[in-house]
Amino acid sequence: MKLQSLVLAAATALTMTSAFAVPAGTWSIAAGAHYVDPKSDNGTLDNGLSVDVDGDIQPTISGEYFIANNVGVELLAALPFHHDFDLNSADGTQVLTGKTQHLPPTLSVQYHFDNDMMPMNVKPFVGVGVNYTTFFKERISNGADLEFDDSVGVAGHVGLDIPFAPTESFRIDARYMDINTDASLNGDDIGEVDISPWVYGVAFVKQF
Repeated sequence: MKLQSLVLAAATALTMTSAFAVPAGTWSIAAGAHYVDPKSDNGTLDNGLSVDVDGDIQPTISGEYFIANNVGVELLAALPFHHDFDLNSADGTQVLTGKTQHLPPTLSVQYHFDNDMMPMNVKPFVGVGVNYTTFFKERISNGADLEFDDSVGVAGHVGLDIPFAPTESFRIDARYMDINTDASLNGDDIGEVDISPWVYGVAFVKQF
């Protein structure tokens, strides 16, 4: 009986371990929304005006393919984010206002931890990758021709998956994106705008 009990316990442990691992070859899709929260102090242009960029929230979707157990490669996409910004004088007086839109596709390699000791079998994960941000529809209130160059930078990712079914979970996450763009006005370089936001999101995740 003791031997049978040990065999049964070992089999149960192995079953539990495999249940918490995400096996290689798995796909997951996450659909939700993210808020882009730019850093404060977004730079000072060559004309002495400081830049203050507002945040925005948009629907997002990501796909992740697990190249090894618990190790996935994820691509994040979104609808265009819309940002208002102010150009202020040294004393904080608003001089000009503007708008821009951007798309920030982000490719990350992620590790999903097994942790059956956490409440509700919550699975934390971390990731690191690269962000490519392209800007378009730049406008400024004085009617000048404003352009922001595309940006490439590092991206970090942390989050929690909270399962409510064998292949479905609720996700909360946060990303840091290094977004720094060169600005030009009427074809002349006028300095850099450093957005570098934290991006906070929620999503529904489905594994296949």
